[in-house]
Amino acid sequence: MGMIHTAEVAGVGVGLRDEEDEIPAVVLEARDELMPIAVTMDQARAIQLALSEEPFERPLTHDLFVTLLTEFGGAIDGVRIDDIADGTFYAKLDVERYHNGQKTKHVFDVRPSDAVALAVRTESRISISDAVLDSAGQPLDAFDTE
Repeated sequence: MGMIHTAEVAGVGVGLRDEEDEIPAVVLEARDELMPIAVTMDQARAIQLALSEEPFERPLTHDLFVTLLTEFGGAIDGVRIDDIADGTFYAKLDVERYHNGQKTKHVFDVRPSDAVALAVRTESRISISDAVLDSAGQPLDAFDTE
């Protein structure tokens, strides 16, 4: 099974596939390695806004989701990036719901970019499995972090 590691968001940046082709990415740090996950420009902006804690005049999709979840007695327990296949990351959203004093746990499939955006907003734990880090982790000095 391998160990599970807690990750921090090292930042949101842009990678270059070739001269002109910029690819936005969220970079996670775990196990003294960096792991970039390609995201869309919108997803990068949503994560960056949450990291900067800039107030946004209208709720963005992730903010709305957290508000709805809370209103219905739920809370994000954490997110897991637990698989990678053909260069595609897979993630799970762990949610707890309280109803009549009873706690139930629920697991939802989620895009890693959405998982990170939600985790940053709710200060929830981001976990990455050894298998994913073994496949996609890179040494800290592999990145230009200006």
